[in-house]
Amino acid sequence: MAGDLYVDASLFMGMHSTDPAVRTSCAAFFAAHLERPLVMTYEEVGRCDDVVWGYPRAAQDAYYPFMDLLHSVMPVRRRAYTADDWLAFDQLPSPAAALSLRERMLLASVSATCGELVTVNPRLLSLTSLGLPVRRPDPADGAVRFADGTGTLDKLYDISLELVVDHAAV
Repeated sequence: MAGDLYVDASLFMGMHSTDPAVRTSCAAFFAAHLERPLVMTYEEVGRCDDVVWGYPRAAQDAYYPFMDLLHSVMPVRRRAYTADDWLAFDQLPSPAAALSLRERMLLASVSATCGELVTVNPRLLSLTSLGLPVRRPDPADGAVRFADGTGTLDKLYDISLELVVDHAAV
């Protein structure tokens, strides 16, 4: 798993952020990585669902067709925590102790596999000066389009934007 590219719930839900710059940079990241394998821990996948289920049913119904198709066409590998992750957890720099347990376990998983995390989580990004393998997505360069060959993802994404979240709270 060395060199895996991890994404978290904030990046995934960032495609529906109240902040237009975050929304387009997150969407552009996923559009650019439609064919590159990404990794999400089960905890991060579950966090996305937890956020979405907190919204009215109409917003969920607008959102889930996009998410379902994206997860079907994009090679996202979901993974459980491992014993190596728990060992890496104990090696995290002390400032990471201010993070939630979920955020620390994510960092430990990324570190244990020599991976890199792409996130818009401000708490995780605040630790980049510690040399942790964390970065934000690049800014979007114009309109975002998902090149899935059918245009279906674009249509479903446009509909899914009925759901708007505060990415910093994810």
